Order: sequence, then C-alpha cells, then structure tokens
Amino acid sequence: MAKDFNVPPVVFPSGGNPGTVIGPGPQQRRPSAPFQPPRSANPNIPFMSFDVSSAPSSTAFSTPQFAPTTIGGGGTGFEDEAPLLEELGINTKQIYQKTISILNPFRVRADLHDDADLSGPFLFLMAFGLFQLLAGKLHFGIILGWVTVAALFLYVVFNMLAGRNGNLDLYRCLSLIGYCMLPIVISSAISLFVPQGGMLIMVISGFFVIWSTRVCTRLLVELASYGDEHRGLIAYACFLIYALFSLLVMF
Repeated sequence: MAKDFNVPPVVFPSGGNPGTVIGPGPQQRRPSAPFQPPRSANPNIPFMSFDVSSAPSSTAFSTPQFAPTTIGGGGTGFEDEAPLLEELGINTKQIYQKTISILNPFRVRADLHDDADLSGPFLFLMAFGLFQLLAGKLHFGIILGWVTVAALFLYVVFNMLAGRNGNLDLYRCLSLIGYCMLPIVISSAISLFVPQGGMLIMVISGFFVIWSTRVCTRLLVELASYGDEHRGLIAYACFLIYALFSLLVMF
C-alpha cells in the first residue's frame, strides 16, 4: 500500500523566474514587482527607482549632430585657409618673374631677386639633372654638391673683397647661383640633339656659360654693396662656377 508524503513547496529565491512556486499542486505565478535598487546606507545620496518593463524599447539610433567648427577664428570650413604652396613659402608668380628676368641677359631686374628663395633653383637643378639622366649621365649628387661648394666659394670671395662692409649672405648666394643656372639647363637640353665631344657642343656651351656669368655678375653687383668695385673678380669667379657645370654637359 502506497504512502503519501507531504512535500513542502520549493521556492527559488534566485535563478529561474521570481515569484514562481513549485510544489505538488498546480503551479501559480505571482506577479513580479518592479525592480528597485537597494537603498544606500547614506541618506544624502539620492536614488531613483525604475521599472524595466516600462522602459520603451527602441532599436533606432539618432545620428549625432556636430556643431560647425571655426578655423582661425574666422569663417567656417576650409574656405578661408591659405593655399598649400603659400603655406610652404613657394611663390609661383615670383618664380616665373625671376625666370623671365634671367632669360633676358641685357635687361635683368635685380629688384625681383631681393627676396631670395630656393624653390626656383631647386627646380632648375632637378631639370638639369633630368636632362643629364636622359643623356645617360647620373649627376644628381654632383650637381647638388657643386652648387653648395660654389655658393660657399662665392660667399667667401665676395666677403673677402668687400671686407666688413659686405652684406652678401650664403642664402642669397645659393638663390642667385641657382637661378643663373637656367642657361646651363637650356644648354643641357640642347645637348641631347647635338653630338657629344664635337666643336658645336663646345661653342654652344661656351655661349651659355657667358650668358650665366653675365647675369650672375650683374645681380651680385647690384644687390650687394661694394660689388661694383670688384666686378672683374666677381665675373671671374662666376665664370669658373658655370664652366664647371658646362663640363658635365660636354663630356
């Protein structure tokens, strides 16, 4: 004969669903109370109770809105920014004007070269090296090295001649020698279509060496003080500089 045992109902305080009582009889579900955080022991700290089931369920996210940023305290956006070449200190209009001035050896405008720069000379030196590369000669390092040594040589010679009154700095020497390299660059381009080692290439190179010497001498005399007194020596130093570069073209 089977015996009936009275089994007390089992209540799960954690885990499962709260409010559910499991026992031998029919299961009854008690309504769950809204979740409330435990009260803090400090009464000065406020707390807020909320019901999780009453929070609106939404899966849509709104796009964040950003306020327009102002640049430089002026207008908005990048419209008021200076061009990139201007920020780098490259004045293309000035380089063009200086180039046109060098192309006319009889009317050189020395006032354009008061503001020295290295952007134009660097372009001319790279063009010279490129024409030499097309002729099968890799002279980029030699060209840059010779220009640096030539600027130092001209700087030392001129300041020794002018004494304490000399106002020619090394930066201006680099700028003037680089811009006056334009005739040598033209001769390098012409040499691509002329047989190497002949009399014709020597005559062409000599003409462009005299052109560069005349322009560089005139600029140095007009821009630097006490240069007119030593015009012959300055012209001789410039002739040696550009004659060395013409050797790269002829041989």
